[in-house]
Amino acid sequence: MRTFGLVGKDIDYSFSRNYFSRKFSNENINARYINFDLENINQFPEIFKTTEVSGMNVTIPYKEKVIPFLDQLDPEAEKIGAVNTIKISEQGELTGYNTDHFGFQKSLEKHLESFHTSALILGTGGASKAVAYALDKLSVPFTFISRIASENSLSYDELNVELINSNKLVINTTPLGTFPDTDRYPPIPLEGISSQHLIFDLIYNPEETMLMQLASQRGAKTINGYQMLELQAEKSWSIWNT
Repeated sequence: MRTFGLVGKDIDYSFSRNYFSRKFSNENINARYINFDLENINQFPEIFKTTEVSGMNVTIPYKEKVIPFLDQLDPEAEKIGAVNTIKISEQGELTGYNTDHFGFQKSLEKHLESFHTSALILGTGGASKAVAYALDKLSVPFTFISRIASENSLSYDELNVELINSNKLVINTTPLGTFPDTDRYPPIPLEGISSQHLIFDLIYNPEETMLMQLASQRGAKTINGYQMLELQAEKSWSIWNT
C-alpha cells in the first residue's frame, strides 16, 4: 500500500485527506492518505524516518517554509516561490511543484467578464503567490493587499472605496472566515462592491464565507475555493504518478 499525505499545521479539517481517501476507495486504489500535522517545519525530515511516503501535499503555513528541505523545484514552483505538492523519486529525492495556480486559473477562467480587467489579492502568503502567477498568465494586473504596507503591497488602511470599485476582481487568499471563525472576513470597504464584481474566496469551509455573503448582498458574483482544490488535487495525483 502506498502512502500519501498532507504537511501542515492544525489540519484535522483537511480537504486533502477526505478527498483522496474517497478517491482511493471509489477507484479501488491501494493507497492511504494521512495528515502530517507539524508544530514546526523543522520536524519535516522526521516524517521519512518512520514512514515510506510516495507523495505529499503542503498547506498553510508551510508552502514557502518547506522549500529549503527539498532537493529541487519545478520551474513554475520556483517562479511562484511556494510549493503545495512534493514528488518523491525512487531514490528519495524531493521535488517541489505548485498545482494551486493551475486549480485557481481553471476555476476562475470561465467566470471572467470583459470588465474584470484588474484584481486585488487579499493576503501575501503562499497561496497569494500562486494566484498572482495565474493572473499574470491571464494578463490581469493585480495589487496585493496586506496588513502592513510594503514595497509590493498596500495595507488594508489604504484600501478605499475607489480602489475596490475600480478592481472588479477580488481574491481572498487569507484564512479569515474559515470554520470555526466564520463571522470573520478581511476588512475591506464593502460599499465599493457592485454587481460587476467577482469575489473569489479560496476558503471552502464554510461553503459560503461571510465575505461571500456580504458581497452577494451587494449583487456581486461569488466563488469559493472548492473546485480549485479538486483541480489542484487531481493535478498533484498526476504528478505523483508520472
